[in-house]
Amino acid sequence: QVQLVESGGGLVQAGGSLRLSCAASGTIFRINAMGWYRQAPGKQRELVAHFTSGGSINYADSVKGRFTISRDNGKNAVYLQMNSLKPEDTAVYYCNAEVDESGSYSFYNFWGQGTQVTVSS
Repeated sequence: QVQLVESGGGLVQAGGSLRLSCAASGTIFRINAMGWYRQAPGKQRELVAHFTSGGSINYADSVKGRFTISRDNGKNAVYLQMNSLKPEDTAVYYCNAEVDESGSYSFYNFWGQGTQVTVSS
């Protein structure tokens, strides 16, 4: 069974920075899309940044210019560098990946357990 484990969340003052990490483990033949989503209290889960299956990167408009996503394919890992954090960035951040576990090019969607990011004003 594939597991995604996030780390790096915490409490930071507005204007500060955090770096989130996510590593996938288990039986993994290939990973397709991979990235980060977040969910604030009372709101729907939303895309923050992700690598598409074609290798391009999408960012939410609200984080463009402040957040940078990167990926280490050798480690099955994805990272999110978050700078100039704002109180409205406060949310639980989830790692997401589409994983081929069998080598058959059948991809299944997996989620991490989430890591809390709190930005104080």
